[in-house]
Amino acid sequence: MNEPEELDLSQLRRFMVDLIAAYAQLSVEQIKKDCLDQRVMEAMARVPRHHFVPVEMRGFAYADGPLPIGCGKTISQPFMVALMTDLLALEESDRVLEIGTGLGYHAAILAELVDQVYSVEIIEELSEGARRRLGKAGYSNIQFRNGNGYYGWPDHGPFDKIVVASASELMPPPLLEQLKPGGRMVIPCGLAQQQFLLLVEKSLAGRITTREIMPVIFAPMIISH
Repeated sequence: MNEPEELDLSQLRRFMVDLIAAYAQLSVEQIKKDCLDQRVMEAMARVPRHHFVPVEMRGFAYADGPLPIGCGKTISQPFMVALMTDLLALEESDRVLEIGTGLGYHAAILAELVDQVYSVEIIEELSEGARRRLGKAGYSNIQFRNGNGYYGWPDHGPFDKIVVASASELMPPPLLEQLKPGGRMVIPCGLAQQQFLLLVEKSLAGRITTREIMPVIFAPMIISH
């Protein structure tokens, strides 16, 4: 890609970040604050989203919406990626489990903010695509697994934070088990036309509480082995 095109995409990325900030202000009642964490916004401004979509989609990479990435899957709307990351309340020392790697965009955002990311993707083609893209981008703090995210990644658990990019009717028990006391999980839950983004918190005593953030539409999680 030549320099003028890179410059144009850089400008579009700045516009994307401004739009995320505007959406946050419009969502004050739901997210309980008028702006997202500055560290999250800076990560969104740094990571080139066009590197994590198919070549034919690059011209649309900074549009306000999800985009197809192949295999019947999509990359989430930029605001949703930023919001879900913000809700995790990340600390640099956190170990984060991501369910649904896709082509690696959200993993890159997380890797900008924490020490270690563990990402699970059920579709092998997407998992391999994410490995290539994230490796080329120089990320060394992401581990990948091709497998069913419903069951998490118990070998590396428990995790400080968990983020899920597919919707389950109910919260998966394996993910709740792999969340550390004091940890947070952000996950879409509900039936196809009645999904809500949930913030799940586990107290130090192990008690689970949830808060509905806003209605969302995510692809359903695959639960079978």
